[in-house]
Amino acid sequence: MKREYIRTFLKENALDAFLFSSSPSVFYLSGFKSTNAYIIITQEKECFLTDSRYYEKAKQELQNWEVYLIKGNTFKFLKKFLKNLGIKTIGFEKDRVTVEFREKLRAKGIRLKGFSGVLTPLRIRKSSHELAILKEGIKKTDLVYTKVLKRLKPGISELELRGFIVEEIFKAGGLGESFPAIIATGENSAIPHWETSNTRIKNNAPLLIDMGMLWKNYCTDFTRTIYLGKPSKEFQKYFEMVKTAWYLGFEKVKVGTPVEEIDKVIREYFYKKGVLDYFIHATVHGIGIEIHEPPRIFYQVTGKNKNKFVIEEGMVFTIEPGLYFSGKFGIRLENMVLVENGRGLVVSQIPLEIEIIEF
Repeated sequence: MKREYIRTFLKENALDAFLFSSSPSVFYLSGFKSTNAYIIITQEKECFLTDSRYYEKAKQELQNWEVYLIKGNTFKFLKKFLKNLGIKTIGFEKDRVTVEFREKLRAKGIRLKGFSGVLTPLRIRKSSHELAILKEGIKKTDLVYTKVLKRLKPGISELELRGFIVEEIFKAGGLGESFPAIIATGENSAIPHWETSNTRIKNNAPLLIDMGMLWKNYCTDFTRTIYLGKPSKEFQKYFEMVKTAWYLGFEKVKVGTPVEEIDKVIREYFYKKGVLDYFIHATVHGIGIEIHEPPRIFYQVTGKNKNKFVIEEGMVFTIEPGLYFSGKFGIRLENMVLVENGRGLVVSQIPLEIEIIEF
């Protein structure tokens, strides 16, 4: 299906070939993980090019590909390779390469045509195989999180807790973090992308944990805000708002519904509650091979949102409303949502209810 899609794309855009150079695209098409590999697809050929570090492994694993060893300068090799194939016009991922890359790829007699989001129509809908991997990853993430709760104690630093998370990810069979975990205690939690620090975790304060793991090269993403000690009535009030907002968004997950409706209903709820100014990031982002994939949605009242994605079967995205009160605390709740049988499915078994831990 993937190769047929690309060949149709070649025909529709008058291309002799397409060059995929980004690691996510190369992995998506081949299933092979590499820091330096290229895929060139024509109407007749599927070529995988890589250097000596990966060549032997690629030859063994990619039985249905023509695997080539890049010798010498990468760009000189690529240009010579394209000329030997008789390529006159080739497409490339302009949203994935640097200006330098494009300049170095220029060659006499070969026309370069850049395209953005070439694989998005495919990647936005996960296959049953991809969904199975993501479900496994979510369950593994739950396991790591439950161990984190048992590890909590006053005085441990945010960074020490992140180190524990990384250790448990590897113990669970993961390949590492899908992004640097955000561990934010007290007023640090009011900064959505707080950089985990040496701050000691305090009693009688909230603790925001935003974490994910790389499972079989697919990402997970998960956030909970817990409270160490006895939460104030103010904190509990805002926590209930965030939880309610999450469920309101989740109720919108139905095939055929514009994805922006999830963000819209949450913003409308926060507006009615008088706290919209404290919700300062997007609600939805797709997830898969990369931690942020289409659709990434921020509803615009003007209706000029250029990303008019409609919910489709096989989509996977997060829903993550939050409220952030500078100098005081922040609250965010996040689950990954899989679209199956026309509706949203949450695989995580960690409740959205407030978790209160008293020492």
